[in-house]
Amino acid sequence: MPPIEPNSSINVAALYSEHHGWLFAWLRRKLGCSEQAADMAQDTFVRVLVRDEPVSNHAPKAFLSTIARGLVIDHWRRSALEKAYLDALAQIPEQFYPSAEEHHQTLQTLEQIAALLDCLKAKVRTAFLLYQLGGMTHAQIAKQLGVSSRTVERHVADALFHCYQLRYREN
Repeated sequence: MPPIEPNSSINVAALYSEHHGWLFAWLRRKLGCSEQAADMAQDTFVRVLVRDEPVSNHAPKAFLSTIARGLVIDHWRRSALEKAYLDALAQIPEQFYPSAEEHHQTLQTLEQIAALLDCLKAKVRTAFLLYQLGGMTHAQIAKQLGVSSRTVERHVADALFHCYQLRYREN
């Protein structure tokens, strides 16, 4: 194949043939599973294919590993959510278990909530979760976080505003 000028566009097929092997090996080391690594390598190239921008030949390994790293993080987040959900299910009587469809829908909703909250700064996310799920007052949260009640109020409002913005942007 002729050399491609730096920063020029590269054909996705060429990118795949030249870099799939090392990407698969890198993912296999990260995940410890060949099947998951194969799936994630494919997902990485699917993300490249659906991009609206041409792919630059400049630092293709960094480009691909950045996409793959995001997929790995998403995978770990989903796994942690699923484990927490299954642990919670283990605490309830079997007759109250959700159907397979409800189980799937619940996991999807939890993933969406986690992705939504990941966009928030750590203190904003913590204040929001303590207020919404922990049932704590602004004063209690302020004491725990070492900030003023007014700051907690602002954090909770910022988180709610962020949630509403994302919710209505999707619809």
